Amino acid sequence: MHPRRLLAAVRWYLREVSGDAAYERHCERHRRENPDRPSPTRREYEAWRRRRREETPICRCC
Repeated sequence: MHPRRLLAAVRWYLREVSGDAAYERHCERHRRENPDRPSPTRREYEAWRRRRREETPICRCC
């Protein structure tokens, strides 16, 4: 694999694992659907995400 492609794959993986990509996707969708409201801060997004996980638990067996 070419080093540049390898670095891009590692960068993509780290952004997915860290949650940076999810936050940016959320902000993009928020700007499209609510152009008159400011995007949430990273802290606000994480609090919303945490509340959402607690309110809708998913049973996982594995």
